[in-house]
Order: sequence, then structure tokens, then C-alpha cells
Amino acid sequence: MNIDEIEQLIRRYLSTGVAVVIIAVGAGTGAPDLSGLPGNPAVVTVEPTPAGRDGRAGGSAATTIGPGASSGPRGGDDASAMETEPGNVDRSGDSASGSTPFTGSGSSGTDSAGSGTGAAGRDLDDPATGPRAGDRSAGPGHDPGAGVNASGTGEGTTAAERLGWGTPNRVDDFDGGTEQWSIYDGPGHAGNGRRTPSAVSVTDGVLTITGDSAGNTAGMAWNPGQKYGRWEGRVRAPAGDPSYNALLLLWPDAEDFPVGGEIDFMEMMDHTRQKTDIFIHYGADNSQVNGQVEIDATQWHNWAVEWTPEAITAYVDGEEWYRTTDASIFPPGPMHLCIQLDWFPEGGTPEESRMEVDWVRQYSPDGSTGAAATSGGHPGR
Repeated sequence: MNIDEIEQLIRRYLSTGVAVVIIAVGAGTGAPDLSGLPGNPAVVTVEPTPAGRDGRAGGSAATTIGPGASSGPRGGDDASAMETEPGNVDRSGDSASGSTPFTGSGSSGTDSAGSGTGAAGRDLDDPATGPRAGDRSAGPGHDPGAGVNASGTGEGTTAAERLGWGTPNRVDDFDGGTEQWSIYDGPGHAGNGRRTPSAVSVTDGVLTITGDSAGNTAGMAWNPGQKYGRWEGRVRAPAGDPSYNALLLLWPDAEDFPVGGEIDFMEMMDHTRQKTDIFIHYGADNSQVNGQVEIDATQWHNWAVEWTPEAITAYVDGEEWYRTTDASIFPPGPMHLCIQLDWFPEGGTPEESRMEVDWVRQYSPDGSTGAAATSGGHPGR
């Protein structure tokens, strides 16, 4: 192999992010002694660390990998603080004292073989930290609005298409309103404000939830759910008031939070909508792990979660950005999709805020199109 061929090979590997080490042996020299080097590369498995908060959305630090995360439930919750009255189900897991931003960490993880590394904390809109060569990715060079229709929405790049999830077993394009949904009607999150059907509207096939200056907002549940599977939704949220969080989440059919778990696979706490978090709640004490991705969520993006017995994985526009394989924190029973714009009052009068949803889809864990699996879950509100 001549020098030009070596250079081309090096450039090809470097473009994919692979480190290259060259050992040159010239004429008249002996081969180097490699006996002291390890025979195989080490594989380091990184799992999410517990999430903690100390302030308010908008001041969250970028997620990190490794030790140093604060632990315990969000906002210092305990199991007793999470008890709810009928019609006031606490879906985001924060205490009545309100929510504060994440201080520490939480991260993406890898599976036990070191494959499928997540990208929590990665900026998918930044060429320097966004998708790498060889990725099946969104980000620069990918138009998440591909296939945009006259109303400004469209299909974009989906995890379902990239990963071959098959035909969904349930779909709502909101062309027929909200007939498939149970819309909350009662006190707001942690008793603050009100969740009211009047905050929900559908125009030209786009669902909008609006939070007003009095804390009136909305949430809605897609009952019944299933144990394991995939969910995906196309969402955007204009920059809004720091007190309004936009969410896509999975909630237990049995309504037994916190023991039944919760997966907030898209929680926009940053009011500028430039950072989006995932939270996995588990256990009687409402423990949590967290990851974060940087992306401009004021634009349309497709947010997805895949829950299997082996892993919980989050995607945006078909690219994986978070994964955990710690099955001890997985929900114990069927879960259903919820859409919420939650209010965490901070004093003063909030600005009107909103989130928009173009469509949502649910996929069975085996790719079949049969009815969603249930196990005697809550029939709805």
C-alpha cells in the first residue's frame, strides 16, 4: 500500500469518528514489541445517573456522563407527597412546591455490549456535536420538515421508518378532533391552575394546547395502553413562559404512580425550547434518571420512545439520543401516551404559551397491528 492509499484510508476512518493509530515499520527495523499492550479494547458501559434539581427551568446544566449527579426525586418529592385525588392525577411527578431545574446529570447510556451509545447532551443542530458520519441521523443535512404540507406540518423523518417498526396499531392525525382522548378536567398539576378542555383546540389537523396567564392549561390521555412497544409524535412548541413545560409521556394504565412508573420521553423545561429532557420515574419513592438533548424544538420534530424488556430508548427525527438498559427501573405494567402542557407557577403573571401536535402513533412491540394489549388498566376519566 502506497502513501496515497494510506492517506485515503485514514481520512475515511477519521470521517466516521474512528480513532486511527499507525505503526510504521521501516526497512532495517524490527517490529515493535506489543506484548505489554492489552489484547482487546476496554468497553465501558455508562448508565443513567439519578436526576436532581436546584432551581428552575431555563437554568439547567447540560447533561454529563459519569458520577457526580445529585440523587433523589425531582423537587425533593416523597411517596406521600405524590398522593392524588381523583381528577387531579399528578402526571409529571413533581411536588406541590413546584419544579426546579436539573443540576446534575443523568446521561445517555450504552447496552451491555457497548453498542447503541446514546447522545444525551448532544446538540443535534450543531455540526460539531450533531450527527456523525455514518449515523442514521437528523441534524445538519437532514430536513425534519421534509414532506411539509400546506399547513406547515408534514411527516419529517420518523424513527418508525428508519427502524422498521411496521404499521402502527393506533394512529391519530387529529383530522377528526380529539374523540380518541380523555381530556383532563380539574385542578392543574400539583393543584396549581386548572386543566380544562377549553385549553385544547384542533385546526387543520393540528392539536394545540394553550396555557394562559391564569394557569389554565390542558392534558389528555390516550387510553388504553400496552406493556412494551413504541410511541412517536410530531411536536413543536414556540418559546414560551418559563412556568410552562410541554410533555409527551407514558403513564401507567393502573393509575398507580409512582410505583407504576412514568416515562417523560419529551419534556421541554427550557422555555426557549432549545433543550429537551427525558425522565424515567420508578419506585415507591419516585426515584428518577434523566437525559437531555439540545435541539431547536420551536421547529417540528418527531419524538419517539421504544420500550422493550431490554431497553428504553428515545429518538428524535429517527436518531437515538438516549438509552438505558437498567431493567430495574422499567415500568411494571401497561402504559399509555399522554400529551400535557404543565404549569409550574413561579410568581407573577405567566405569558401565554402553547404546544402543537401534528400526529401521534403507537406500535406494538412485535410489529403487529392488533389491538393494544391491556391488563385491566384504568378505563379512563
